[in-house]
Amino acid sequence: MRNTKTCGEAIVALLEQYEVEVVFGIPGVHTLELYRGLVGSRIRHVLPRHEQGAGFMADGYARASGKPGVCFLITGPGVTNAATPIGQAYSDSVPMLVISSVNETHHLGRGRGELHELPDQQKLMSACTAFSARVETPADFPGLLARAFDVFNSARPRPVHIEVPIDIFAQEVGEDWTPQAAAMKPQADSNAIQQAAGLLSEASNPLMIAGGGAIGAEAAVLALADKLAAPVVTTVAASGILPCSHPLSLGPTLVSAATHELVSTADVVLVAGSELASTEIWGNEYAFNGRLIRIDIDAGQFGNGPKADIELHGDAPAVLDALSKEVRAAANDARTKSTAGRVAAALAAYDESLDEAERLRRKVFETVVDALPEKTLVACDMTQIGYTGHAVFRPETSGRMLFPQGYGTLGYGLPAGIGARLGAMEKPVVVFTGDGGILYTIQEMATAVEEKLPVIVLLWNNQSLKQIRDGFIELGIEPIAVDPQVPDFQMLAGGFGWQAVQITALENLAGAVRKAHESGRTDGMPVLIEVMANAL
Repeated sequence: MRNTKTCGEAIVALLEQYEVEVVFGIPGVHTLELYRGLVGSRIRHVLPRHEQGAGFMADGYARASGKPGVCFLITGPGVTNAATPIGQAYSDSVPMLVISSVNETHHLGRGRGELHELPDQQKLMSACTAFSARVETPADFPGLLARAFDVFNSARPRPVHIEVPIDIFAQEVGEDWTPQAAAMKPQADSNAIQQAAGLLSEASNPLMIAGGGAIGAEAAVLALADKLAAPVVTTVAASGILPCSHPLSLGPTLVSAATHELVSTADVVLVAGSELASTEIWGNEYAFNGRLIRIDIDAGQFGNGPKADIELHGDAPAVLDALSKEVRAAANDARTKSTAGRVAAALAAYDESLDEAERLRRKVFETVVDALPEKTLVACDMTQIGYTGHAVFRPETSGRMLFPQGYGTLGYGLPAGIGARLGAMEKPVVVFTGDGGILYTIQEMATAVEEKLPVIVLLWNNQSLKQIRDGFIELGIEPIAVDPQVPDFQMLAGGFGWQAVQITALENLAGAVRKAHESGRTDGMPVLIEVMANAL
């Protein structure tokens, strides 16, 4: 019996100590020694059918579990196949650990046409990660992994890539590796917190914008809203951070002109954990006519967008908690009632602004969500029903909406939903996708069956790349390549081992969703519900 481990075995053993429970990957000739470590490991390995699926599954797992999603990738094509979901995770600040192989040390940079060779894999990955690093000796790995977890836990969480040459995986490690001391999160200046609290306490018409970085501050957001009678609008990632039934909640309506009118008339705006990205507002430009306070764990964000009057560099939940204690209660019944009235009017104005097609999609989206338990996680692809759904979804708790907001990549929904179910096995998962987007990653239906994951997929089939078709027409351009041949999704789903049903009448949808949920609880198998949009 060997008393030493290979580097590949030591890597997996160290991941166990960092409480990694699931990894996503497709083994290949360049990662066999890494996979040696999984033999007998507590870590569950999930086999996607494409490395893009591995990345999206890791993304969904991270959003649902709060832990980094982990991928094992082969050199070259495995890495480049996963570059899109890694870019998505980078854009949306999702923690993802990517461990890949790279060619043997003595071949690196020589361009001799080795299998899976890239000129500089590390350089390629550095463009879509917090950092990309190469292990030169086995002893390098523990420090690089500690640095990765510092990014996940103490900074703006983003993907990290660590590549290990094939020959390094096989080298022996004579000592047991243990986790290293974790870095501390940045602490906002206490004087600046008091200054911000004073500004908020004196405001007559404050407003809050909460982003994904504020998740975990639900109690503080509620306290600040109530103390200040301040409306709270969220990004999609932060949807539900203030219960959407709360009279001061604007929900994730940054796409609404009525919400931006409230922003523009506020005398103090507090922005917590958001980069104020254009992808959240879709044409409704921010107009901060009052004082601006920004909280961010990433100090670099203070140089982007509008200049804040007060910059609070720190972890948003910790800063919001401190602010909630320092702020003086300025609300009274009359002020709260007046503000709640303006919030209700803004929400009504947004609802009125929806056109006929959006109202239909809203009805479908809400019918599905209302037929499922309140804790259900919702994963949306980049599809018209997702675009409508993420703004009309009004959850009572945070963390329920998974949406590829920043990078905006198609094919996200199905594998992200699979990853989310693995990250939160106690929560049902429903995926909203379109007939175009699902074909990007439809092979991951096989993974859902193999893992016995009762995911429900709502396929919005309008038999067109409808959003792009509408864009062509809007610009007066004859539509090109927007009416692809659509496969028989019922037959496809059955071929993968899914249950499948087709809906042509809206009144049949809720029952189909409830039946799918119940059957999933019984047999653990996924269900495709194909809604024929043009028949409704």
